[in-house]
Amino acid sequence: MSSRRSVCRGCGAEIVWVKTEAGKSMPCDPGAVPFWARPGAPGKVVTPLGKVVSCDFIGERDRVSGFGYVSHFSTCPKAKEFKRK
Repeated sequence: MSSRRSVCRGCGAEIVWVKTEAGKSMPCDPGAVPFWARPGAPGKVVTPLGKVVSCDFIGERDRVSGFGYVSHFSTCPKAKEFKRK
């Protein structure tokens, strides 16, 4: 995972940049969260190794899949300002 930190130009929140397996840098919220991998699930995380995983954010503690970073695009109140046209 990239340790590069910066501030979101839209909302001013602290973000970290995580490089995906595809080589793209994705802005993410700084704290890693537990996730439960499930194909087709509505949630998405980026693992520290850059894998994007469909997941749920609640589940049985003893079945947690791992920890990952949530894309800041899904939590930023100004995300619509950054959508490509």
